[in-house]
Amino acid sequence: MGTSPGTPAEHHHFRFHEPHRHLASVFGDNWFGAKAEAFARFFGTPTFLLGQTMVVTVWIAVNVVGLTGFDVYPFILLNLAFRLQAAYAAPLILLAQTRQADRDKAHADADAQHREALAQASNERQELAAQQSAQVLELLDQNTKLTRLTQDLSVAIKALTDEIHRKVVE
Repeated sequence: MGTSPGTPAEHHHFRFHEPHRHLASVFGDNWFGAKAEAFARFFGTPTFLLGQTMVVTVWIAVNVVGLTGFDVYPFILLNLAFRLQAAYAAPLILLAQTRQADRDKAHADADAQHREALAQASNERQELAAQQSAQVLELLDQNTKLTRLTQDLSVAIKALTDEIHRKVVE
């Protein structure tokens, strides 16, 4: 199986993904879906967790020490910020999971097609090898028959030569 004309060899392994290219994910492949997924993925990074920890630490320290009084203990605004973040984070994370599940399914389908193509190619090669083996055996059989025929003819020629020699000598 070679690459099709105009298809770069390095991208040939994506040939089974092409039929799935038209499928849109549940939330679409538009700008919003891509950015929302990227943002949701950012929630699980160490950068986000460390950044959020630093912001919360500074928030609490500034309000406990009394440098500002806009959110004193029990930190109602901080609690509201966490609730707001959770309200947006949950659907974004679900969006990212759904889009990833769609991609995983498309890749699994393409991989299954690839395995089927490999199995079919392997079966074709085995059949070709069996045919070639049968042809080689047939050629060997014909060669053996020709060798016997040559030996029989050689014996007959020798016998005729001996007989001619004997008659000429007499």
